[in-house]
Amino acid sequence: MSARTIPVVDLSKYVNGNDEQKKEFVKEIGDAFHKVGFVGVVNHGIPKELVDGFYASSKAFFSLPVSEKKTYEIEGAAGQRGYTSFGQEHAKQSQVADLKEFFQFGQYIEDGHELSSQYPPNPIVTHTPEFSDLGKDLYKSFEKSGAHLLRAIAEHLNLPVDYFDQRIENGTSILRSIHYPPITEEPRSAIRAEQHEDINLITLLVGASAGGLQLLNAQGEWLDITPEENEIVINVGDMLQRLTNNYLKSTTHRVINPPKELWHVPRLSIPFFLHPRAEMDLTCLEPCVTEDRPLNYEPITAGEYLDERLREIGLKK
Repeated sequence: MSARTIPVVDLSKYVNGNDEQKKEFVKEIGDAFHKVGFVGVVNHGIPKELVDGFYASSKAFFSLPVSEKKTYEIEGAAGQRGYTSFGQEHAKQSQVADLKEFFQFGQYIEDGHELSSQYPPNPIVTHTPEFSDLGKDLYKSFEKSGAHLLRAIAEHLNLPVDYFDQRIENGTSILRSIHYPPITEEPRSAIRAEQHEDINLITLLVGASAGGLQLLNAQGEWLDITPEENEIVINVGDMLQRLTNNYLKSTTHRVINPPKELWHVPRLSIPFFLHPRAEMDLTCLEPCVTEDRPLNYEPITAGEYLDERLREIGLKK
């Protein structure tokens, strides 16, 4: 690996390449997820104009008065749809709230679909209508790129290439637009996002508007993650770590506060948390349980695990 904190891979080699290139990509992403838990991806298929448009509309939404933003806060939704106001979410090991507010888009299900009762509709933001439209388009684009990445992971794990396909179709994935406002006073021991691991299978993150993202390496050092332009950052979530009995690594990461002279600069970040359907069985895969890596986890479904974690981070009461 070069001086970069995380390796970089080219998704077009897997999507459009020959057998040799596909094989190479499978090895590269498998090694990255096993050793580092994070990887940068270029040629990922997510249009730059869509990302730029969504950033601009997110900025417009978070510029609205708090009273207007709060009209999109949905009681009892555990933050899974609509707006979550500043200071609601915290890392599971911390009781101090992160310095952020966010808006979440969940799965889009047509009326009358068998799952429509499980998925409430996403609120339409009438104050900034393009925010909702672009959010839906970006959600679908992330789903498509994420499915390609999971096919490569399935191959790396010697599973059928389509192992994840049905498990993620109409899954509980979330597109989150996060706003870290300017810091106006000395924070009470809180940082923009305290150290944590993600809950889901994989997270796809388009470059944030400002730095601050760090990962914790095996030596216990915090390292900056600074993606190049048009590169997205992908990391393993706890569900994939659990499924592979810790073979693939859900790496601890955080978003630190900027130096004091940059406290006035807000930060926008757009992660897509790729989740399976609630009924997916997260029982550790048999080949991942070995003498060197004994069984670490009891069987659980993705829905049960998500529920447990949402309570731990303060979004579900």
